[in-house]
Amino acid sequence: MQRISSWFILKTSDNLLRGQAAQQVIRGFLLVAALYVSSLAYATDKPPAGAEKPAPHIALLLPLKSAAFGRAAEIVLQGFMAAANNQPLLLPIRVYEAADESKEITALYAQAIANGAFAVAGPLTRDGVAALATSPGISVPTLALNTGEAKDADKLYFFGMSAEAEARQVAQLAIAAGLRNASIVSTDTPLSMRLSQAFAEEWEKLGGSIAAKILYHDDPAALASLPEEQDSMVFLAADVKTARMIHPYLSIALPVYATSQLFNGNTDTLTNYDLNNTRFVDMPWLLQPDHPAVMVYPRANLPLDADMERLYALGIDAFRLLQIMLDNSYRTALPLDGVTGLIHLNRNHQFQRTAIPALIKQGLGQPLESKAPAVAPFQP
Repeated sequence: MQRISSWFILKTSDNLLRGQAAQQVIRGFLLVAALYVSSLAYATDKPPAGAEKPAPHIALLLPLKSAAFGRAAEIVLQGFMAAANNQPLLLPIRVYEAADESKEITALYAQAIANGAFAVAGPLTRDGVAALATSPGISVPTLALNTGEAKDADKLYFFGMSAEAEARQVAQLAIAAGLRNASIVSTDTPLSMRLSQAFAEEWEKLGGSIAAKILYHDDPAALASLPEEQDSMVFLAADVKTARMIHPYLSIALPVYATSQLFNGNTDTLTNYDLNNTRFVDMPWLLQPDHPAVMVYPRANLPLDADMERLYALGIDAFRLLQIMLDNSYRTALPLDGVTGLIHLNRNHQFQRTAIPALIKQGLGQPLESKAPAVAPFQP
């Protein structure tokens, strides 16, 4: 996920970044910001290198020049700007483009700070986040758009769409439903193995037992011996293509659970019919179009597939979380009723997303009432 264009940031003391003082500083730059918003927020031409003058701004660091991640970065940018354009902007936004975040992010971040960045969102890739987390120069509120850890950077926070977090939430939901024995069906892909491991760890931590683990290799016969006791279930650690092949061979007596990996959205009714009665988790953006927090924001101009819709929603909530960081309003604004889910902040500077439990029924993913354990509020 890598590309980066340019916008702006301003160094200031900690006191200026907190509470009412931050608001006073931001309002003080309102007139300056107004000179930039209309032209920069909708600009299609890049200014010449070095042409931007230092000025207060929000910096968005993305791998827009990356062959592998450029498309994803572009969608995150669209979502971020959709949220930004939905309210009066006190600061303009500058986009800084990268080709390889792991190699460029430290210099790019420094460039944003030198240009007057008041807050930073990005980078987007795991490698980029890991590189930034080891940098000593995190001097303004910074929201990395992926998971990570930072031991000595008190202004660095993380927000991403962790597949492992969804697998753990699925384990919580199944335990809450009274199930105690789980069979895990996975493939040999890295993502499937990560989902399987995350589910198993959470399941056993909550007191459940692993009845069987099956590595699926296009052999339906391997699924015939899955336990079917009353308190048993199946966790499908698979993407939608593989899950669609596996599901017909599972006993209708077994509740089937999965992550958002098997949901292509409610426009793909044919696939959804093949996965009927599967329980999964996903975001309000895809499951609850009439949710108040979702209806506020415009959809992308062109239709997107489900994975791109999730990235667009990530961009929306990233902008909203960055405003909370700028305002230092963690106690009053969290948990955030986000378009990606209910968002909490933990002690490790991770913004954690609780997805919406859902059931595929009659070709549609339909939200269910959640009995998942409550997430403890943030305690600084």
